[in-house]
Amino acid sequence: MGGETKYEIHQNAYIKLVLHALKHKTSAVNGVLLGRLSGDDTVEIVDSVPLFHSQIGLLPPLEIALIMIEEYYNDKGLSIVGYFHANERFDDFELSNVAKNIGDHISKYFPGAALLLLDNKKLEALPKGKDRNPVMQLYTKDASRSWKLVGSDRLTVKEPSANVILLDFISSKKWKDITDFDDHLDDISKDWLNSDLFN
Repeated sequence: MGGETKYEIHQNAYIKLVLHALKHKTSAVNGVLLGRLSGDDTVEIVDSVPLFHSQIGLLPPLEIALIMIEEYYNDKGLSIVGYFHANERFDDFELSNVAKNIGDHISKYFPGAALLLLDNKKLEALPKGKDRNPVMQLYTKDASRSWKLVGSDRLTVKEPSANVILLDFISSKKWKDITDFDDHLDDISKDWLNSDLFN
């Protein structure tokens, strides 16, 4: 993969992550991105799994989650291709050490990994405009192996109407239905795949 890898996120993967952040507005949240290399310069993000909203840096629950996710998605021809993070504070646009460390771990297995950080200002402005761009910032590893913010033109949502659908989901409070791994570990009957979210 070259230095100008593009990232295309499917609508449901995108919406699931944003709704997860909205459900836990006063907590840092995270999740993983599942996908595949499409061609030689595009990473296609097909699905996402919301991980945690409390104690997001704890290693044992993270390891359990990653093993379960890998086992489930490998059968579907998908692998972990990136990481999603939303900071606790609305005005915090810095990539935390936890996000960098988890991103580093993922990039060992998928060198072109994406690290997405929720941009609260873009999210807040969504109802006022007709922006089709994702409400997140894209970070990738640069030549020095550090995470670097890259241009918004390198991350697109596959379906142009994704932000319109997202606004519908927000207004109908669909974020209440999101289940993450924290919820699943508390009650294993809760579906971490969120299979019924888009029904």
